[in-house]
Amino acid sequence: MTMDPHFKAHVEEQAKVAAANPAPPLDVIPPEMVRAGYRAQRTAQNANAPKDVETRDLQVAGAEGPIPARLYTPPGAPAKTPGLVYFHGGGFVIGDLETHDGHCRRLAAYSGVRVMAVDYRLAPEHPFPCGHDDALAATKWAFDHADEIGFDKSRIAVGGDSAGGNLAASVSLDLRGDPDRRLAFQLLLYPGIWPVEDTASRKELDGPVLSKAAIAWFDKCLAAKGHPQSARAWLGEAKDLSGAPPALVVTAGFDPLKDEGRDWAERLRAAGVEARHVEYPALVHDFYIMADVSPAVDVAARETAQALKAALS
Repeated sequence: MTMDPHFKAHVEEQAKVAAANPAPPLDVIPPEMVRAGYRAQRTAQNANAPKDVETRDLQVAGAEGPIPARLYTPPGAPAKTPGLVYFHGGGFVIGDLETHDGHCRRLAAYSGVRVMAVDYRLAPEHPFPCGHDDALAATKWAFDHADEIGFDKSRIAVGGDSAGGNLAASVSLDLRGDPDRRLAFQLLLYPGIWPVEDTASRKELDGPVLSKAAIAWFDKCLAAKGHPQSARAWLGEAKDLSGAPPALVVTAGFDPLKDEGRDWAERLRAAGVEARHVEYPALVHDFYIMADVSPAVDVAARETAQALKAALS
């Protein structure tokens, strides 16, 4: 495999910067500082998203009180469209509405689907299962307030990238028995499935973008392993995937999480769930929110949005 040349140049430049200015271990940096750095980096790399998408900040139900969310309405959208409840990535520790704003704008603009991005609580201040409980509560809220936010209740999907893909997959399983809130689709973008045993790609790849040290830090902050409900986060422990909504699983060739995403799609199909797997072999983890690095990202974003549109049509 050959990395996209724009990302290759970017990765090499980042490596030079890191070598010249070594960062301290993540364990000794306050999480809020890590979040601020990530926010600054990703917003700078994703500044040219569609500007004609209408946005509205909301307060939606979390598991223990209101949490922020943002509604994205495509230009020219009718009063009611299909809806996507979206969970950002960041290892359950970093990421927010701003880091993924450009990505959500593209999804809405290119698909014609309204997107509601959810700012769930983050670890370590709010360890597992806080984020998962918030994701579930916010999805239920979207169903219960569909008319207010312009969602067609019969065509609501969940989606997310990386840790957010984990949340979307978890919510898809959580809601299988809810007759009033039947999800139509799940959009899982380089999802972190957290397998029981490390996959080959987790063993072999240390970056780019997502390092082994970062994964270990995320795991430590989340504190999900060994929890009685741990299968909601460590989805590799989930036994029964039947009855989940149809899925699109997207992976990237230069991503430690690629094998678990591929394997999850295979497990869904084995359980009788319609699931399609698409890999972008030249791209890296987090590529959807690094659109200014390479034109390949916009191509992938359009293809992903068209798949979402088709699934909810």
